[in-house]
Amino acid sequence: MAGIKSLTIGIEEEYQIIDPESRELTSFISKFLEQGTLLFRDQMTPELLQSQVEISSKVCKNIQEAREEIQKLRRMISDFAEKNNRRILAAGTHPFSLWEDQIVTDKERYMGLLDTMQYVARRLLIFGMHVHIGIEDRDLKIDIMNQTSYFMPHILSLSTSSPFWKRQNTGFKSYRSIVFEDLPRTGIPERFGSAAEYDQYVRTLINCNSIEEPSKIWWDIRPHSTFPTLEFRICDCTTKVNEAMAIAALIQALVAKLIQLRQSNQTWRKYRRSLIVENKWRACKNGIDGKLIDFGQEQEISLRALMEEMLEFVDDVVDPLGSRQEIEYIHTILEKGTSADRQIACYEKTQSFKTVIDQLSKETLENC
Repeated sequence: MAGIKSLTIGIEEEYQIIDPESRELTSFISKFLEQGTLLFRDQMTPELLQSQVEISSKVCKNIQEAREEIQKLRRMISDFAEKNNRRILAAGTHPFSLWEDQIVTDKERYMGLLDTMQYVARRLLIFGMHVHIGIEDRDLKIDIMNQTSYFMPHILSLSTSSPFWKRQNTGFKSYRSIVFEDLPRTGIPERFGSAAEYDQYVRTLINCNSIEEPSKIWWDIRPHSTFPTLEFRICDCTTKVNEAMAIAALIQALVAKLIQLRQSNQTWRKYRRSLIVENKWRACKNGIDGKLIDFGQEQEISLRALMEEMLEFVDDVVDPLGSRQEIEYIHTILEKGTSADRQIACYEKTQSFKTVIDQLSKETLENC
């Protein structure tokens, strides 16, 4: 069974491409791909809409390597954008650009998605962060997916960065999550008894023409269809590098802790998916200011108190992973707020979405 020090980590981030004058999203990914192929090689890919760009870190041995990768990629892609009179920013939604105005990327995969999902796909003007944790053993991967589902609302709360949509304060800290779940096969994953049971599920969907291949399963956590990783997809694109690293380190530590328990023939208690969905709704709406349900006690507990418990739960694996500094930043998020909290405060103070964009743009490159 995998040792906790062998848990590799990889991070994908989806950035917004902005016109620096209007602060609107701008269709530019084709230019990125034409001019940046040699610079970014296979670490930059298009997304559904031309105003989106995704970057991918290499496979990293630890969180320090992952930090260096994300810092480098944010810096490089920002420099490249500025040379072309563009900016990038990291957040789950754009405060005022309209999905109706966006151009779909002319690639077979995205045209196929548009054909299948129609109006729902066109609305996907949203941006996320995906964290990959390397797990070779496929049955172990499924077991860890089952167990970590419980903690996904906690993780989402820390990453919230999408309070605005079409010039409206949505009343949610993660409106991106609401938009994304219009798609099928999204949200908290199903529970499976083994990798073979998961494979049978995938075969059924393929044989019945629901999907062509397993990457069309878009759950908040999924076994990656190509890489030997468990992919955590629940997070909004996280604005500050320090925030992204803290959340990625916490995910890695959580996986390590649950593997450690399994090696001692222990497991985290499994709860109904519908109960975890209740907590996810609370996390979407209120972020770190909300309360989640402690299902064991059948009580509402503040997210901040639950996060302190979660940090205590993983504490004994943090130093072996070498991620103490990154994990400690969770306390800063809990104290000072998430990107969503800062965006709301900025707008309430200035009544200017352009100022919110300027703040996001600056924070995206902080510590890069």
